[in-house]
Amino acid sequence: MVTNRKGRGGGGPPRPRVVDGSGSGGGGSMASRVAVLAFCVAGIWSAYITQGVLQETLSTKRFGPEARRFEHLAFLNFAQNVVCFVWSFIMIKLWSSGGSSTGHAPLRKYWGVSITNTIGPTMGIEALKYISYPAQVLAKSSKMIPVMLMGTLLYGVKYTFPEYICTFLVAGGVSSFALLKTSSKTIKKLANPNAPLGYTLCFLNLAFDGYTNSTQDLIKSKYPKTNPWDIMLGMNLWGTIYNAVIMFVAPLLFSNWPYANGFEALKFCQENPEVAWDITLFCLCGAVGQNFIFLTISRFGSLTNTTITTTRKFMSIVVSSVISGNPLSLQQWGSVVMVFSGLSLQILLKWKKKKDLYLYGVLVSLTDDD
Repeated sequence: MVTNRKGRGGGGPPRPRVVDGSGSGGGGSMASRVAVLAFCVAGIWSAYITQGVLQETLSTKRFGPEARRFEHLAFLNFAQNVVCFVWSFIMIKLWSSGGSSTGHAPLRKYWGVSITNTIGPTMGIEALKYISYPAQVLAKSSKMIPVMLMGTLLYGVKYTFPEYICTFLVAGGVSSFALLKTSSKTIKKLANPNAPLGYTLCFLNLAFDGYTNSTQDLIKSKYPKTNPWDIMLGMNLWGTIYNAVIMFVAPLLFSNWPYANGFEALKFCQENPEVAWDITLFCLCGAVGQNFIFLTISRFGSLTNTTITTTRKFMSIVVSSVISGNPLSLQQWGSVVMVFSGLSLQILLKWKKKKDLYLYGVLVSLTDDD
């Protein structure tokens, strides 16, 4: 956003003042902004890379003397809901200005969208029973593909040639990775190797996430005073209720309940404290990571946040391959590079568009003599 300052003496053109949209009015030295950005990058990377390692560990490792798997991966979503609900409640109490709640979305507005927000992440986590963690990360990185397809088919949106190149790179990379043979070492770690089912769950996760995100944007536009902590509180409150009913109430009502059983998950954690510790760290990483995401968006905008999170996904695959023993073939690494080349090009196009809009605003400001 660019505004102009009129000189009172008419000596020379007005000088533009750039407002960065961060809420700070462009204040602060460059060194301090770089320090904050580095802090955000370190926070997002460390929180979510650690969470990814823990997620993969919980889905592949065998625990206890009997070498049993933790089969109740959906329990992670329930635990995450509980921790994030408590976390957001604390943040609201700590940082609330104590003003009126007028203009904030009421909690009942989140009950519907929380259903898709409960189902979507659960599918993503369950996919780790059938495909490797790098495969899951790549599949979930292709969110732009359904967005462009829906935009073209339903709304007649026209995209530029470079945008289609981005889509081709991402789609081609994910497809080639899926078709390439996974190493036997990786397959042995999976609970039930089934690539078609695993990728299907990932893409359904993307579809539900797309609906969730668009509905959250609608709530935010209808209730402009709603902040990220309000959304986090409302979504996780209903998510906790839904998962509690599914995992703790339903098994009492149906003897052959096919879904994850919360009581069995808690029993497994009691018998294997290492699992309980990993789940706790997994949830805390998610909550801390969201703090850094909110800080990044508020200070530097959503585009900067997208850039950081995209590079984090690539690093998660690297860390998974090095630490967790998921060896990728040279061809698979080629697919990974292909996907992230497409995502990087997409980000570059967005940065260029943002820069062009800025330069246009400066030009308008300099030539405005009203």
